[in-house]
Amino acid sequence: MLRIKQITLLEVVLPLKEPFQISSGTQKDRRIFLITLEDTDGRIGWGECVAGEEPNYSPETIDTAWMIVREWVAPRILDKPFEHPGDIHAALDKDFRGHKMAKAGVEMAAWELAAHNQEKPLARLLGGEREKVAVGISIGIQESPERLVEKVKTCLAQGYRKIKIKIMPGKDVAYVKAVREAVGPDAPLMVDANNAYTLDDADTLKQLDDFGLVMIEQPLTWDDVVRHAELQARMKTPICLDESITGVDKAEDMIRLRSGRIINIKPGRVGGFTASRAIHDLCQRHKIPVWCGGMLESGVGRAHNVALASLSNFTIPGDISPSSRYWEKDIVVPEWTMEDGYITVPWDKPGMGVDVDMDRVDDLTVRSETLPAS
Repeated sequence: MLRIKQITLLEVVLPLKEPFQISSGTQKDRRIFLITLEDTDGRIGWGECVAGEEPNYSPETIDTAWMIVREWVAPRILDKPFEHPGDIHAALDKDFRGHKMAKAGVEMAAWELAAHNQEKPLARLLGGEREKVAVGISIGIQESPERLVEKVKTCLAQGYRKIKIKIMPGKDVAYVKAVREAVGPDAPLMVDANNAYTLDDADTLKQLDDFGLVMIEQPLTWDDVVRHAELQARMKTPICLDESITGVDKAEDMIRLRSGRIINIKPGRVGGFTASRAIHDLCQRHKIPVWCGGMLESGVGRAHNVALASLSNFTIPGDISPSSRYWEKDIVVPEWTMEDGYITVPWDKPGMGVDVDMDRVDDLTVRSETLPAS
């Protein structure tokens, strides 16, 4: 039984080790929205809302999510009895449209709290199986093919099991061609367009078929499944949908329309762990592989991604890079590390498997708010 007596909202700012550029913009710092839930026994569960500063990935932002949690999410769960953390998804879904990242931050914290209450690792509570998860890395758009080749070679030497290359019109075919020629036919490469193209670019995108890519991620409009079906019919490279998949219903649409052959599950994007597991199970039944995407999370969000990626149908390496990939110093202890291209799932501790460095969080906090039960 879960009964939440208090929710605390925290905003911290972490500077990225290097700017990260995608087709819609460049990021130098990450505003991170942390959430804690405290139950009536004084136990704490941690969550992270992955909404960005601007509505350029989803309609949500960190500021809209903060308001939604305060005004609409908190009243639905504070001092209410829940038999299982999965029940919170239904409580937040009824007559409450959208705002999935805001909902997910709280729902995932509830799963972490429940794992502590049951003295189980979060991965086990979610139904995970793997002892370790394969790690991929995402490389932002580079100023030249030569610089991109240098980055990719470095990442392969570090042991990453999949290399995701961000592309945009004018920085696509020639860049990928240069990388493939430099690293050979067996290197696991994919590209991510972050919906920078239209069907008018189909001939350009079809040229990517020559490079033996694992997939092309979300080339067309962020909420589209129909046009992706037309593009997939013209390409042999598997299309992976990301932004378009906001719930199990959209995953069903993709499968029926044949809009893609792979799904990137970001738990924040789909509303939390309950929805993520439903999409995972649907895809497993239809033999659609899934993988766990990243949203420049702190060690808290990364812990949640590691736990989710331990489920059996996460067969493609996820964007779950170690802490040192993005931060000079993370906010969790121990920091997330990689060995031979894998991150170890923490099966030996209850909850998410790492501790929050409260001194560092206190130093980095720029805003906080406590929401008690009335």
